[in-house]
Amino acid sequence: MNRIDRLHAILTHLQSKKLVKAQEIADRFHISLRTAYRDVKALEESSVPVTGEAGSGYSIMEGYRLPPLMFTQEEAASLLLAGKPAAPHTDASVQKQLEEALLKIKSVLRTADKEHLNELTERVQILSLNNSDEPHQKHLTALQQAVAANRLLFIRYQSSYSKTETTERLAEPLGLLHYSNAWHLIGWCRLRNDYRDFKVNRINRLQLKDETVDVSKHKSLPEYISSIARNYELTEAIITVDKDIVKYMETNRRYYGFVREELPDDKLRMYFLVAHPEPFARWLLLFTNSVTVESPAMLQLFMKELSEELNVHYLKNA
Repeated sequence: MNRIDRLHAILTHLQSKKLVKAQEIADRFHISLRTAYRDVKALEESSVPVTGEAGSGYSIMEGYRLPPLMFTQEEAASLLLAGKPAAPHTDASVQKQLEEALLKIKSVLRTADKEHLNELTERVQILSLNNSDEPHQKHLTALQQAVAANRLLFIRYQSSYSKTETTERLAEPLGLLHYSNAWHLIGWCRLRNDYRDFKVNRINRLQLKDETVDVSKHKSLPEYISSIARNYELTEAIITVDKDIVKYMETNRRYYGFVREELPDDKLRMYFLVAHPEPFARWLLLFTNSVTVESPAMLQLFMKELSEELNVHYLKNA
């Protein structure tokens, strides 16, 4: 980061809090304490109304704003609440941008609104009872750029059958899709000469090429999703689960089409897209009365029939 960008970032940071110590600036921007003092001095000399001094901390005079960003307390709180659920479903690159965006929002608020948002930040949390299968990768930001600019992508892709086997692909991106607890790049693969679903956490290397592709010759992302739904008749299954047995479902539930979860009350509600209800019902039977099927009725019927078969079997062999 060059000095001009750093000075602007320091100004944003000063505006995001009531009081900022020089050591905090030094730690955030990986500079020495002496450099932090010099940078704050430079802001003062450029007519930025910095108050305070070394040792006690710095703040920006109330009323100073960086136009054109202006948010009401309710708007800022809404963005915070929208970002909280999204963050666990992104990767390190996007989470960093979310943090920076929230910092900029805080920087243009009045002191009372900053304190309101800081209080919400600490007291609004998203409880996730499952471990995402997304590793700490940094591809989502670059993939968003490729999708928006229609840039050809080079990817080195890990096989689903082997951790050591990889292939190199050139992909024309259609879009990004999140399902089964993971992000997927949907694109036209020049190696396979067909549409492909690339799981982002199996992309070992990613590079945006200079070539711009004509995506109008391909299906749009909604068209691709519709075609998949027609080819695979999927049924939405909704179940409620006792929280104390969720840990026993974490690994295998992705194989049965797990989509998302909610915490409506004292139980966890899970949503699945199921191609074959009977095998799914047999898996649920492992968890006995800790699982309740809300829908569909066909799955409830399978559960009832399997339970009756099991009951008859053990009564017969008692």
